[in-house]
Amino acid sequence: MTKRIASFTLAFLFAVGQLASIGAQAQAVGVIAGTASGTNGAALAGVTVQVVNSAGTVVGTAVTTATGSFSVSGLAAGTFTVNVVGASGAVIGTSTATLTAAAMTATVSVSATAAAAAAAAGAAAAAGGAAAAGGLSTAAVVAGVGAAAAGIGAAAVVATKDDASPAR
Repeated sequence: MTKRIASFTLAFLFAVGQLASIGAQAQAVGVIAGTASGTNGAALAGVTVQVVNSAGTVVGTAVTTATGSFSVSGLAAGTFTVNVVGASGAVIGTSTATLTAAAMTATVSVSATAAAAAAAAGAAAAAGGAAAAGGLSTAAVVAGVGAAAAGIGAAAVVATKDDASPAR
């Protein structure tokens, strides 16, 4: 009888220990949520958000909704860099978030920077210029630059002037 009680007690303690372990693991899962906006403050819809840990590894990704919101879950405690990546693959905005055992949820707002917008527009213009040299029309190049700017929530101003025309 004593052996049975001891066996039952041991099995009970083992089961309780397993449940406590599962509960601790469930509490260790963090979430980073937030919004992404362009240089003009408008929501960036359909852009990729990458969560990068302190080792430089991407540990989670999400695509923003029509309102620019995103959520990345399944994260361990730590400090993370939150990158908003434009259509060209360039990082156009960044923020940081920290998850601790006491606070496994963080909310961030990430805005595209003017420098990143300029770099993305410059890259689009360079690609457009190379395409124009290959026979694309000026309208196609202007449309490409405009699309790149819109992709990061910025405006693009493109001016053209024939070499033979008078200066304005």
